[in-house]
Amino acid sequence: MPLTFSAPTPDAIPLIAVHSDTVDATLANLPNAAADWLRTMGFKAGIGACAVLPNPDGSIKAAYVGLGEKGQKRVRFAVAAGAAKLPAGTYALDTVQTGAALDEAALGLLLSGYRFDRYKAAAAAKQAFVAPPGVDAARIEAMVAGECLSRDLINTPASDMGPDELEKAAQSLAQAHGAACSVILGDDLLEQNFPLIHTVGRASPRTPRLIDMTWGNTGPALTLVGKGVCFDTGGLNLKPGASMGLMKKDMGGAATVLGLAHMIMALKLDLRLRVLIPAVENSVDGSAFRPGDVLNSRKGLTVEVNNTDAEGRLVLADALALADEDKPDCIISMATLTGAARVAVGPDLSPFYTTDDAMARVLPQAASEMADPVWQMPFHDAYESMIEPQIADLDNAPSGGFAGSITAALFLRRFVTETPYTHFDIYGWNPVAAPARPKGGAGMGARAVLAALPEVLGL
Repeated sequence: MPLTFSAPTPDAIPLIAVHSDTVDATLANLPNAAADWLRTMGFKAGIGACAVLPNPDGSIKAAYVGLGEKGQKRVRFAVAAGAAKLPAGTYALDTVQTGAALDEAALGLLLSGYRFDRYKAAAAAKQAFVAPPGVDAARIEAMVAGECLSRDLINTPASDMGPDELEKAAQSLAQAHGAACSVILGDDLLEQNFPLIHTVGRASPRTPRLIDMTWGNTGPALTLVGKGVCFDTGGLNLKPGASMGLMKKDMGGAATVLGLAHMIMALKLDLRLRVLIPAVENSVDGSAFRPGDVLNSRKGLTVEVNNTDAEGRLVLADALALADEDKPDCIISMATLTGAARVAVGPDLSPFYTTDDAMARVLPQAASEMADPVWQMPFHDAYESMIEPQIADLDNAPSGGFAGSITAALFLRRFVTETPYTHFDIYGWNPVAAPARPKGGAGMGARAVLAALPEVLGL
């Protein structure tokens, strides 16, 4: 279960966060014995530093964690880095940080308690934390719960997280918040004009589907679209084993929009929310779609398949076309779409593309405040010709190897013509453990979007 803040208690242990460039002044204000103890412990307040000050009876009087130098930006969740080393107990954060920095500290303390223990008993978090004065505890708890949902879904292997299980996760979330959730299954996708979703998923014994969740009756309309490829073999353009090893995370876009949906609904934002998830498994059998096939789409555009491993943009295309038909105020898609995005910005940044000037202006600042970094990439019109083959309207995998993330984004933009559109090409995975972010599944961009929505939608 996601962590929440503990109720305030007079027995809570003070957790004092100190910058390394002010540590000497901090120690100078302590009694000599306490200051000497911390110096003996080697506490210099670097990031990840932790020291405990004992009472005479051996209990903990106070704990100190390091923030590093003021203004450092190399490490997110610096408080969590040190707090992870604390002995068991309930702690009350005492810090000079305010505003976004204080929110980040509180968020990191809760996120550091995340454990994925579905298959192997994991050690429970030893520490509990009281919400620091000045933070919106309910908001932070909603963000933590949404992030933990995304992590759990991504971390679950494909054997237990296929299209059916992803649907059940969406249904469970909908039930928890009083939302409606409908599903279009199998051949009904063809009858209701979702040919690309059906084509990508038809080779798997696990039935392809489109999940459609709605919530809210007033306010501006927001539609989230998440790529739900629950496992990607690459299809007939079969991936090598090394590239297939992490493909349980290819539904990371779906996991992230569900986490974001939880945040929105838990905080009861005044908007009309729709979540669309094309959920498929890209498998291989005699019915698999082939390189060279020309496919029809819901939008009426034809697509030449030059690589069956570029299937995510196909299933998203039909879902985006449906989203655009309602002309909401904003459409946001999230997908683990291209390796090119990882080459460009690595695993820690969420690259995004947008046709929405307000989103382009607001999102980077919101991301900074939420410790959820993003980077804007261009819808570069000059590359449109790269996605236009000779025998169809669109090419799903342009040759040449250049600008792979941009051309994928341009492909998706062709299916959203009526609505301001933002697309995230995320990684959805932490390859190396970091403070408050264990190795494994990761929601990316959700907190940044949550913080940007009030200004973008005029909430």
